[in-house]
Amino acid sequence: MTIGNNQTSKIHSEVISSNNLYKDSFTKGELPIFPGRKFAILTCMDARLDPAKFAGLNEGDAHIVRNAGGRASEDAIRSLVISHKLLGTNEWFVIQHTNCGMELFTNEIMASLLEGNLDTATFDGQEWRNNEASGNSSSKPGTTEGHNINWLTFKGLHDTVKHDVLAIQSHPLVSDAISVYGYIYEVESGSLIPVT
Repeated sequence: MTIGNNQTSKIHSEVISSNNLYKDSFTKGELPIFPGRKFAILTCMDARLDPAKFAGLNEGDAHIVRNAGGRASEDAIRSLVISHKLLGTNEWFVIQHTNCGMELFTNEIMASLLEGNLDTATFDGQEWRNNEASGNSSSKPGTTEGHNINWLTFKGLHDTVKHDVLAIQSHPLVSDAISVYGYIYEVESGSLIPVT
């Protein structure tokens, strides 16, 4: 049984097919729950970032916490605190990236778009717009609930990394024994650039 849309899309079929191939040669079922290299990465959900590749990870090595922007939200900090307190990580990397979509809108823009409708918006390089003629009408009308959320948008990547590292370090549930590093991942080169 699948919960959600009853229609099977091409993407859905590809994911299930890939999983069937993966499980046929799967050999990692005995990995321990504790991350082997005792560190965690907080990074963006952007599809161009592959933490396993840019940080040289294998299954079981580290915790990866991802959200829009790689921001030190309360939920991200919740995950990091669990990662340390119960699962033994002692070093955390905050890795945000160049050309991040979170710099392309504000809280007000996001809330206004959601107020219009819940369908996917379009961006012309300058402005976000609701696509009224998409033909993919949402089953739900727009809502003002988006005004009640801090979407954690930002301007100024270096300052945002610094802000988030400091927010984590100063959080009352974060041990002083944890090293927290700030980096910017360059999507153009694949490089990690330290933010001091």
